[in-house]
Amino acid sequence: MKTQIIKKFGDVSVFQLTDIPKPSLKPGHVLIKVHATSVNQIDCKIRSGAVPDIAPAFPAVLHGDFSGTIEEMATDVTDFKIGDEVYGCAGGLRGLGGALAEYMLADAKLIAKKPKSLSLMEAAALPLVSITAWEALFDKAHLNKQKTVLIHGGVGGVGHIAVQLAKSVGAKVYTTVVNSEDIALAKKLGADEVISVKEEDAEKYVQRLTEGRGFDVVFDTVGGPNLDHSFFATAMNGVVVTTAARSTHDLTPLHNKGLSLHVVFMLLPMLTHQGREMHGEILTKLAEIVDQGKLKPLIDPKHFTLKTVNEAHAYLESGKAKGKVILTIQNEDN
Repeated sequence: MKTQIIKKFGDVSVFQLTDIPKPSLKPGHVLIKVHATSVNQIDCKIRSGAVPDIAPAFPAVLHGDFSGTIEEMATDVTDFKIGDEVYGCAGGLRGLGGALAEYMLADAKLIAKKPKSLSLMEAAALPLVSITAWEALFDKAHLNKQKTVLIHGGVGGVGHIAVQLAKSVGAKVYTTVVNSEDIALAKKLGADEVISVKEEDAEKYVQRLTEGRGFDVVFDTVGGPNLDHSFFATAMNGVVVTTAARSTHDLTPLHNKGLSLHVVFMLLPMLTHQGREMHGEILTKLAEIVDQGKLKPLIDPKHFTLKTVNEAHAYLESGKAKGKVILTIQNEDN
């Protein structure tokens, strides 16, 4: 099968298009004929060598997100059938082959039937970012319609899904954006109030929108110094959830307001083999929400293929993408 591999860490030039054997089927797994994959920031970090501890061994096939059809199944897999259109995030990490290939071996616990209302290309945009948003809002923060939520980065990969999921349960949704041209998009996604962080600091928008009380839940997809703003913006006894906590902070605000801090590291089930079935269950629920018309991924209009994965990575890293960056895997024309 055709695939893109890397034999060392580095910039986008390290990708090499080559032929390798198709993965061999093993218990509990399915062989996927890959239709599309999306580029996530973690894929770029793995390629660059920023997170070597979670990288697959060289020569490495990267990318976790995929959509495709089931080509073969182990005899102990009973929830699917040959030909099913499925999606998931199931590889591109230590010990797991990735989706930058014509075929991918996937643990059946990590996948689900794709939403009926989305194309295979669209479905490839969802898994990693949607599972991350789900775990943050529902598993960690227990968000419901009685709560207010502030989502930092409301038009980003995780953020744009989080806004829609929060609205799907009836919560009052506030979100921050950096660029003023993104305000309309954030409102279109369902945000009740959109905050331009270039025009208002945390003190101002907390006072304006909550009369100084703060938000019940703050989901911080930005991290770093922004976490301090999140601590400030959270109401007494509230919840802060973040996807980026590799930084040092004074936790006094958490103590003074009785806050709880949660971290989402979506890749853990793949890396540890613990709780993988939860990802398949979340993806099944997400498909239902998508088919109810309550969730749709933002997809950048630029089109990439297996041949141009280097361009796709460069485009995401440029910061110019508006929505998820998708590559189609075309078996006849790679």
